[in-house]
Amino acid sequence: MANNWTERDVPSQEGRVALVTGANTGLGFETARVLAQHGAEVVLAVRDTGKGEAARQRILAAAPGATVRLQRLDLGSLDSVRTAAAEVRESTPRIDLLINNAGVMYPPKQTTSDGFELQFGTNHLGHFAWTAQVLDLLLDVPGSRVVTVASLAHRIRAAIHFDDLQWERSYERVAAYGQSKLANLLFHYELQRRLQTRARGERGTVAIAAHPGIADTELVRNLPKALQGLQAAAPLFSHDAANGALSQLRAATDPGALGGQYYGPDGLAERRGAPKVVASSAQSYDLDLQRRLWSVSEDLTGVTFPV
Repeated sequence: MANNWTERDVPSQEGRVALVTGANTGLGFETARVLAQHGAEVVLAVRDTGKGEAARQRILAAAPGATVRLQRLDLGSLDSVRTAAAEVRESTPRIDLLINNAGVMYPPKQTTSDGFELQFGTNHLGHFAWTAQVLDLLLDVPGSRVVTVASLAHRIRAAIHFDDLQWERSYERVAAYGQSKLANLLFHYELQRRLQTRARGERGTVAIAAHPGIADTELVRNLPKALQGLQAAAPLFSHDAANGALSQLRAATDPGALGGQYYGPDGLAERRGAPKVVASSAQSYDLDLQRRLWSVSEDLTGVTFPV
């Protein structure tokens, strides 16, 4: 396959069911659009169903005849996650692609309805609980994948602060975001190891991660003041949401993608470009850190995985 991978390289997704979190805007919307255009049945898992319906109509305009459904999901509420998972189990007998895309970045200090710091609670714990409760819908589906959307920010002031995971003593939005995105990758690698242990043959469920580089999406609305001046120069080092989504689309659909891989742009410092396999930080590969975070996350969310 060509190195300059584009959405035209997505193979037919006919007969596949894709569930995309945060699909009403940005990377999630573009991912859902492309999958629908290539024949997948797509479920848009969104917090705001009004915006979700508007996104559904836009996708149907681009992919007439596609099957696109809405599912309400607020990753900042474990009750909402439980309810949504139960509803998905009723409406969707199997999932081929679970794309954990939704996220928040750099908000002022806030907590989820369960008292978790908003970025860690939404980006990591919400997706952790969500994946645990729908994963069995993927496990016996040949070629199924869990795609975790990470970020370059997993390298920026990032550590897992086990002594203050919720930033109760102090709060620094950039470091808190870095923690949440590092957690995404630690989860990804531990999930792949567990899936690999369970796998029956070569077509078992796999976990693959991706990052968009620097993509111009709504996430930037909470940029700290010190960084807001960079927005005017953004076209010099970023790309749009459609190009930013290519990494997660390749992770989800490239027949040659392997469990445990991580995709990102091929340009300078992985900021933009066509998707390729990249490496994450040394910290993200730490087995002890992966296992410890997994255990703590199970305790905090009250979920257990079927792997």
